[in-house]
Amino acid sequence: MALAALGSLTDELITAVAKITPEQKDSPRVQSIKRRVEAALRPGTHGRINQFEVARQLEGLEEKFQVLNRDELAAALRSRLAELQGYPNAWHPEILSLLVQLSDRPAQLTNLDRLVTPLKANQAPEQPLSWADLDTGGAAFSDEDIWEDVDFAPSSSDDDFASVTSEVSLTRGPPRTPSAPEQNYVIPAEVFVSGEDEDLITAMEKAQFWKPENKPPIPRGKEEASCPITELQLARETIFMLQGLPTSIFWRLENNIEVDRSYTLAHSSHTALLSLLKFFTETGSKIDALRRFTEAPQSIAYMQTFCRGVEDRLREFDGFLCKVQCSYLSAGSIVSILQLSDDVRQSSHQLLLLSDLVSKAETNSTNQPMRCLDLLYNLVCMTEALGDEETSRALATLFFSCFKTYTRSIQLWMESGQVDPLDAAFFVKLKSDSGDLRTLWHDWYEIDEGYQGQNIPQFLEPSLLKVFTTGKSLVFLRHLNALPDRSESATRTDTIFDDVYSESTYTALPFSALVESAFDRLVDLNHSASAGLLRTELDEQCGLWVSFDALQHVYLGQDLSIIGMIDAKIFELMDRGRSWDDKFLLTEVTRSAFSAMSTMDLSRLVVRSHGSSSRDSQSLARTVDILETISIDYVLPWSVANIVTQDAIHIYQRVSTFLMQIRRAKYALVKQRLRDGHAAEADDRALVHSLHHNLLWFIDTLYAHLTYLVISTANQSLHQALSNAEDVDAMIAAHDSYISSLETQCLLSENLSPIHEAIINLLDLSIHFADLQTVHTAEEGMFDQGDASMLNTLRRRKSDEDDSDSDSDEDNDFEHEQTLTISFRDSPYDLQMRNVKRQYDHLITFVADGLKGVARADGLPSWNILAERLEWRKG
Repeated sequence: MALAALGSLTDELITAVAKITPEQKDSPRVQSIKRRVEAALRPGTHGRINQFEVARQLEGLEEKFQVLNRDELAAALRSRLAELQGYPNAWHPEILSLLVQLSDRPAQLTNLDRLVTPLKANQAPEQPLSWADLDTGGAAFSDEDIWEDVDFAPSSSDDDFASVTSEVSLTRGPPRTPSAPEQNYVIPAEVFVSGEDEDLITAMEKAQFWKPENKPPIPRGKEEASCPITELQLARETIFMLQGLPTSIFWRLENNIEVDRSYTLAHSSHTALLSLLKFFTETGSKIDALRRFTEAPQSIAYMQTFCRGVEDRLREFDGFLCKVQCSYLSAGSIVSILQLSDDVRQSSHQLLLLSDLVSKAETNSTNQPMRCLDLLYNLVCMTEALGDEETSRALATLFFSCFKTYTRSIQLWMESGQVDPLDAAFFVKLKSDSGDLRTLWHDWYEIDEGYQGQNIPQFLEPSLLKVFTTGKSLVFLRHLNALPDRSESATRTDTIFDDVYSESTYTALPFSALVESAFDRLVDLNHSASAGLLRTELDEQCGLWVSFDALQHVYLGQDLSIIGMIDAKIFELMDRGRSWDDKFLLTEVTRSAFSAMSTMDLSRLVVRSHGSSSRDSQSLARTVDILETISIDYVLPWSVANIVTQDAIHIYQRVSTFLMQIRRAKYALVKQRLRDGHAAEADDRALVHSLHHNLLWFIDTLYAHLTYLVISTANQSLHQALSNAEDVDAMIAAHDSYISSLETQCLLSENLSPIHEAIINLLDLSIHFADLQTVHTAEEGMFDQGDASMLNTLRRRKSDEDDSDSDSDEDNDFEHEQTLTISFRDSPYDLQMRNVKRQYDHLITFVADGLKGVARADGLPSWNILAERLEWRKG
């Protein structure tokens, strides 16, 4: 039962503190919070309270009461501690320590009247004392002067006064510090009104014009009668109304103020008076709206600051009204309702502007948390443009106080990389805390702009991404254990908004420029430090440049001596029909080849195979498409993986596969040997040599274009862009631009897929041409014409036997010839060679024309360069 109760209390605690909605109770975040709370509350994780330390704290608290002249409070604490000793319990130190920590200024806020004195076991509750208890006859004190006033004149004895006060104190409770009576104070007689002056009392009663008996009777035939009042009475009522007090002339109906039309001025027309009072009612209604706004609770921090600012201006306005009212009481003062209207119009100008702002901000305030700040910003800009410097400066001061409160969450984010969970209006939100550091920069945090960007002030939009980047840099540094010391920058940040609106800057810059300058200083102060430190950490500690160098070697074939070792092993196994896509074998071969590079971490190299079926392998064995079933992975450090994303790695792998396919076709052409058959005609030999030369020219030209022109130029641009990048976002943008350009110029983008497919067909055609030559040479070298069937017999015999591997080239060539399924029985050799020539001419023309069309579309000169080299025969 105790565990169940603890579990339910833990759920209530998490719901109350973390503000969890019912639909989020089963989310991974809530479960993680619950596990941490249960681990913190698990018995035995916390040590016991030091009981001697608690006793010293209570003794110090008792001494503090005595020093502050609260002896009665010290006595009450002492008596209760002594009584607690009679009920021993092992948990008393913990309970007393908790009570001490929960106390809030006990010497000032403790009220002894609320303390209940506990009754003893044999003690009955006290009954109220009555005169009958003192004397049943009621005459015991009839002869004494107990009802006479005590004379506190100097002639009275101090001892008598002390005895009287001591007796009184004993009956009333604990002694209190008596206040010193004022000596020789005589109440002035003019304060009192003599009851004999009936005329004065009557005049005062008649001055209360709001009473029904003071209103004139309504004549017959009229619905209402006018009640004449003085201008002083009207001014006093107007001041009360503007101060939010109830009056008789002005009535409050819902959120509006109406005028009682029965009151008139003797020296003013009724129409003119109502027109003047209309101004006061409109002003009072708007000021009442401000008073209601300040009374409403606010959950957003900057709105609380705004309410305090409005309250200060209301207090100043009320002080102005009090001064006006005091001036009416001075002798010889002139009361003018017109002058009051002018004074109120000048003094309430800011309040009326703020009232209009509040009425606009209260509309959809829940969905638009930044609307009030935007409206205040626009209001300051408008008053400054109108030339109202006094109002503009006062409203700007209010704006900067609100803006300083709003930027506390921004400062927390930019100084420590943390999001304030209590600030629902902050635009940075925790998106996913999956724990995968490789996605920290992209997936952990997001900018929550809200509906139509209402979570972001309009004037902060230009610096929004810079703020977001600064905070993420600190989160990055925190996981690298390289957080900077922010004490000095935090101290300078606190003074930015205090000095931004000084006299020297006000006359030189407009308000919008001041806001932009202040916020830019706040952002730059944190961004430059965090971005620079993160760049240093990535360069020196995380191996950024070493990782990029490894990507160039592994995927882009920067060192052909290393790549050639891997290709030779893979292509040899493919030609011999052996199991070539074993991921363990390929991983070992790749690591062995790259072991020559001392800067590369070989444990990060892994070769993966998609595991194609044997039937698919046989059908794809003589095409370059089969190389897509393997891929090389270089596992980057998590810090570099935030810059080089997984999508970029996929593009690297596609480029690597494309380059390997080109090398595969060249390997087949170079390996096959051209031999002069005695049955071949001279024209056929010329055709074979021409095809061999053209295919090699195409492959060499394409590979040189991709490596020496495209990849080399892009690498230089990437290195320059990364060196000039200010922060991680700039580095990511530079690498994304690089990898996108690489994908396009290597003909791997979707819009260039027809050209890429044509090139793949040309590479397959090169392998087919080499296979034709290999089979034709083998038939001519081993048998006479018409006796080629013995080659097929040897092929079948070889497939049934499992001979050991041979290191000689002749045995390797022989095994390669047996894996080929080409036959010249149905289609002669010369016919197939002409077919190869026809396919080559068609594909090379299609590729060249396609490259020229792309060059006309995007304007890159590299496409025309490649097309002209492929069409060298036309020149």
